[in-house]
Amino acid sequence: MEFGLSTEQQLIVETVRSFVENEMYPHEAEIERTGEVPLELGLEIRDKCRDLGFYAANMPEEVGGGGLSHLDFTLLERELGRPSMALSVFFGRPSGILMACEGEQRERYLLPAVRGERFDALAMTEPDAGSDVRGMKCYAKQDGGDWVINGSKHFISHADIADFVIVFVATGEEQTAQGKKKLITCFLVDRDTTGFEIRKGYQSVSHRGYHNCILNFDNCRIPATQVLGEVHKGFDIANKWLYGTRLTVAAFCVGRARRAFELALPYAAERKQFGQAIGRFQGVSFKLADMITEIDAADYLTLAAAWKMDQGLDADREISSAKLYATEMLARVTDQALQIFGGMGLMSDLPLERFWRDARVERIWDGTSEIQRHIISRHLLRPLGC
Repeated sequence: MEFGLSTEQQLIVETVRSFVENEMYPHEAEIERTGEVPLELGLEIRDKCRDLGFYAANMPEEVGGGGLSHLDFTLLERELGRPSMALSVFFGRPSGILMACEGEQRERYLLPAVRGERFDALAMTEPDAGSDVRGMKCYAKQDGGDWVINGSKHFISHADIADFVIVFVATGEEQTAQGKKKLITCFLVDRDTTGFEIRKGYQSVSHRGYHNCILNFDNCRIPATQVLGEVHKGFDIANKWLYGTRLTVAAFCVGRARRAFELALPYAAERKQFGQAIGRFQGVSFKLADMITEIDAADYLTLAAAWKMDQGLDADREISSAKLYATEMLARVTDQALQIFGGMGLMSDLPLERFWRDARVERIWDGTSEIQRHIISRHLLRPLGC
């Protein structure tokens, strides 16, 4: 077992952290105030990321990506958890699902996404289909050589800056032991397609400037060449790639928690009350001890899951454990950091109140904590016939 970082891994961490601190931190307060990222700023971050050689670091080298291992990419994502998500989205990481592109799709979607010429967004969630993905009502029917899509999606992250959307739609039903279930197909839909509308979504207390959107499909006609993968096999594509996004969330939470801790620790050593530094009081020092213990635990759990993926081993349970623990850890750590700062922690002069608000959504998206517990317990009990 080797717990140290290689020279190359340490360089990844130091380079990305420097980029984050110099290119993103200075803009956070303004984005928090306005709730918007000027497009020119986003594209500037994209261009600098490309110049740095880190754009599409998650994609294989054979398509022009950085070809990082799961472990190396998790280290990168850990650093990208530190800044505003509204800014880090421009540090391009195209969806791995695009590796399913074939033929002309590679030229229109995969390769431009890897080069940073086109942004993608992933659309699955609906008002009545969140954790229950197969409950989706957005559907597509074949009409000659085309598919016609009707329905809506919501909570679609950064679709406002996307050039195309990877959308999962019901295309039929199948009989299962639990009754009828929807068959899902994945489509590639360009934002200027007739019958397709991207609207501004809801105002969220978490991750201001990182917008969620509502997608409407009204007799949206697309050719069969826009099917990604096989018809009715959308879940095969989703399951192959989406577990990695949960690991990304876990890594993000570790990075954000460390930033909160790095604010709280020196403050506890410098802030004086009752004639001494507040860090001398067990009420504060024990909080710090709990915080760093939980951060390290989440960090090792996340990196271990990434390592297991690199070995080609089944890591579904470990990924769910990492996502579950890291997201709930972040909530506790940001709350304790805010408590150490007292009233000032709630003021917008410091980023802690933002970290505290942002932390809440991590337990919901990319699979709720309840879904992660279901996955973990299923992996434990199924081998025993339960």
